[in-house]
Amino acid sequence: MKRLLFVFGVLVILLGVGDIQFVDAAPDKGKGGSSIKSARDRDNDGYNRKVDCNDQEASIYPGAKEICGDGIDQDCNGADLACPIDPDMDHDGYTVIEGDCNDQNGSINPAANEICSDGIDQNCDGIVDEGCPVEPPTGGHEGLTYSGPGMCVECHSVEASDMFASTHYQWQGDAIYMTTGPMKQGKISGSVNTYCGNVTGNWGGCSACHVGRGIPPEESLSQNQLENIDCLVCHQKDYKRIKVNGVMVPDTANMTISMDRAVQTIHLPERANCLACHAKAGGGDAVKRGDIALATINTTDRNYDVHMSTTGADLDCQSCHVVQRHRFPGKGSDLRPTDLDVQVECSSCHTTSPHSSSDINKHTARVACQTCHIPLYGKNASDSSADEATELNRSWQSGSEHSAPPLHPVLTKANNVMPQYKFWNRFSTNYLLGDVAQIDPETGAYATSRPQGNINDGKLYPFKYKTSDYPLRTASQELIALDTKVFFATADADAAAKAGLINMGYSAGDSFEWVTTDTYQLLNHQVSPKRQALQCADCHLNTNRIDLQGAIGYAPKQPKSTCATSCHDSSKANEWEFGNWEELLAHHNKHINEKGATCSDCHTFNR
Repeated sequence: MKRLLFVFGVLVILLGVGDIQFVDAAPDKGKGGSSIKSARDRDNDGYNRKVDCNDQEASIYPGAKEICGDGIDQDCNGADLACPIDPDMDHDGYTVIEGDCNDQNGSINPAANEICSDGIDQNCDGIVDEGCPVEPPTGGHEGLTYSGPGMCVECHSVEASDMFASTHYQWQGDAIYMTTGPMKQGKISGSVNTYCGNVTGNWGGCSACHVGRGIPPEESLSQNQLENIDCLVCHQKDYKRIKVNGVMVPDTANMTISMDRAVQTIHLPERANCLACHAKAGGGDAVKRGDIALATINTTDRNYDVHMSTTGADLDCQSCHVVQRHRFPGKGSDLRPTDLDVQVECSSCHTTSPHSSSDINKHTARVACQTCHIPLYGKNASDSSADEATELNRSWQSGSEHSAPPLHPVLTKANNVMPQYKFWNRFSTNYLLGDVAQIDPETGAYATSRPQGNINDGKLYPFKYKTSDYPLRTASQELIALDTKVFFATADADAAAKAGLINMGYSAGDSFEWVTTDTYQLLNHQVSPKRQALQCADCHLNTNRIDLQGAIGYAPKQPKSTCATSCHDSSKANEWEFGNWEELLAHHNKHINEKGATCSDCHTFNR
């Protein structure tokens, strides 16, 4: 016994009393694969103080996962060797070396959009709030005297150059989301719609809503073009103008302020500036878009538009359409050019999971917010004396609804219209002058604008559907750019069509016929309060609003009568007949969540 004790004592001396070490038969894989443990492992991470560089912290030991950029050596190797030399700390896709000027904030990087008036350089180019409208400094305009259309350019040549390059001035731009046609498309370069068609033959009339003073835009920058820009159209709500001999001049007789006062009190664009043209597009208030009217300027009616009403969010147009260097984001399916390729998203203000129900939140991946929150368009504002009905059909052949020039065609208008619904993937196919017109077999009309997308690659959106009669050249099957100047003077549709043939380089004697054209236009405004949003049963238990199992694409692989019996016996024949939404949802979730079914088990698509 004494000999055994002596041997054990020697071993203790050799090994060190304070650090008796044992070796596991199996390595501790949870601690980096090391097999060394210690009786003096104070943080109980499996490593003693001889190898553990911090025996007070269990997350630090040899083999621990390195956390980059925190200044701590987690794996005890003496440095952050596991970290990249230039880490992307905020995970926004850009490192400091790649130009990220704030690698602690994911919203700041070289690809970020500048947010105006916050004093932050979001895009890391060294310039704060560049391209944003600038309020004049106090006293900067106070002593001005109006001296003519070129006075703004003297101090604001950069801003004028930006406006010159924009879609608002050029009336065309890069059509990056059009599936056909050249890269440059727009009002002035071949686009055709179901309203006035095209500007060919009537630049003088159509240009009343152009931001220029009457000279058509040119692609080459010149002093003459810069001075043609009418800055006050957007920057002075009390400014009015009138066309005299083809040139826009101040209409001081109908203004409440002088021109001197107008230039002294310029301001950022207000709703009245934007809507003076956008609400009256197509020939009258609320006629064209279906979800924009002059009532939007100052209505107090939240039911009309919860975002724009003064008792609602009271937003300005720029609250969503955030401008950069006089270019505006915003995309309608029937709009050819893209002025600024930045998506206007509801999630900019609302969360990505805005509903208390997870089942409803699941819809946001495939159903646009507008689909449920714009149940009707062409609404009347309760405090407006005007009629905000929107145009659904235009008939040129019916003559004019007016007795004196300008003689406008006969319009069919309506209020509180239910949208039509289509999948849209942000791409569109729109008709251009010179194209061979095609009949859409679904509608039987010649299509002028079609959103592209389907159940597999798009989101479900609400659209205004609109028709019009229009002349078609028989030989080439081209739509003829109706000369509206002739029609507004005579109400003679055939004469306007013949003038249009001449404008297009054809003979007035060429044969033509009148056909029906149609278009789909995306709806984004007149958002209703949430209590008026569509309920589940509005779409899922009837086809009055939308036929989900029809053209939308949610039909099962086989008829409902045999759908259940394909997997069950005959007792389940009426498996999918439900009286309310809750029953349908419960049955659907049972198959998905409990039985492990996928969409493709019953449908021709999968999620």
